[in-house]
Amino acid sequence: MRLNKVILVMFVVFCAVFLMSFAGWAQKAGFDDKEIRIGQWGPQTGPAAPWGAVARGTRVIFDLVNEEGGIHGRKIRYFIRDDQYNPSQTMAAVRDLVDRQGVFAFVGGVGTAPGLAVRDYLRQKKIIWTSVCTGAKGFYDPFNPYLWGVWVLYEDDGSIIAKFLVEKKKFKKIAYLYQNDDWGADAMVGIKKRLKTYGMDLVAAVPVEPIERDLSSQVARLKASGAEAVIGMVAPTQAAIALRTAVSTGFHPQWIHSYNLTDYTLMNMITDGLWAKEGVMTSAFTEDIFNYNIPIIKYYADAAKRLYPQERWGIFFAAGIVVAEPLVEALKRTGRNLSTEAVAKQLNNLTFQGMGPKIKWTATNHRPPRELRIWQCGPKGEVIVIQDWTVNELPLELDKKK
Repeated sequence: MRLNKVILVMFVVFCAVFLMSFAGWAQKAGFDDKEIRIGQWGPQTGPAAPWGAVARGTRVIFDLVNEEGGIHGRKIRYFIRDDQYNPSQTMAAVRDLVDRQGVFAFVGGVGTAPGLAVRDYLRQKKIIWTSVCTGAKGFYDPFNPYLWGVWVLYEDDGSIIAKFLVEKKKFKKIAYLYQNDDWGADAMVGIKKRLKTYGMDLVAAVPVEPIERDLSSQVARLKASGAEAVIGMVAPTQAAIALRTAVSTGFHPQWIHSYNLTDYTLMNMITDGLWAKEGVMTSAFTEDIFNYNIPIIKYYADAAKRLYPQERWGIFFAAGIVVAEPLVEALKRTGRNLSTEAVAKQLNNLTFQGMGPKIKWTATNHRPPRELRIWQCGPKGEVIVIQDWTVNELPLELDKKK
């Protein structure tokens, strides 16, 4: 009798250990029979808070998926973490989501420095990561088999903007105001390479630290250079401060910024209307999200208004949908038999266009597309398309290593 009790106790313990192990495996795998766990970080507070709308916008597409019953019977459980655009907080947030919540994949993730802080960790953990919200080349060098890009490389961005300023606008004196990190450095490579083809160079290249709020010395340098146009690769706050400072000193160049500042409604608001008054330009890699004649834009805009009426439908919020679309498509194509390898296989053979740019990924090329448009802020803050899709035909620094 005692022997039977011992055997029973041992069997119960064995079952408990087995179930705990299975639960741990399911958590580590990032999914179970009922859900798939997906995460994103973004600056919900702090100096880059306007970009935090990206992570919130992603909820729209995931909510729509869940309303339709999920993907092959699995609902998406979505986690957002506020990293305040601080790389150390990004790492803490990502570790929590991977180690404690057991996420299957990440989408988006705003910022070059925050993304680079977790790049190697996510690769080591073999976590799928689609559509990192930065065009820095460091995410593609060396090749990362678990990361796929949508954000156009900053080298392409700088090159296309410089080409437009010289060939279409006929400017001879071009200056550069840039965030002092990989974002600013990568774009400068593209700008200088393009200007060199015309026998030109920048008349000034002025760095800005992400935490700076007094840009009077930077603007003074730009003004002293005699610049007719200024290319900007800075966050919304710095762009607004630079513009207000320039206007207050009587400096009125043609400002043209990266695609990261295409939210004209926001930028017009935080510059007290100067964004529209000065006719600021930007590059862009999507259609105008207020063009409701495009069915997919109207579909998501209507869904956003219904699901999150407290949120403003803007380019950053819409970008949250763009970053998640490819992963949702790959999950659908994968089927019920889910694994990291199975989803990666689908991403490695994905030619797709949703609300964002057309992407074409292969097993050896996870880079984003190389084409952009040029927009200008109209008198009422509306988008005016002044140059349609343009491809950067110059070779990239990434390709020199091949």
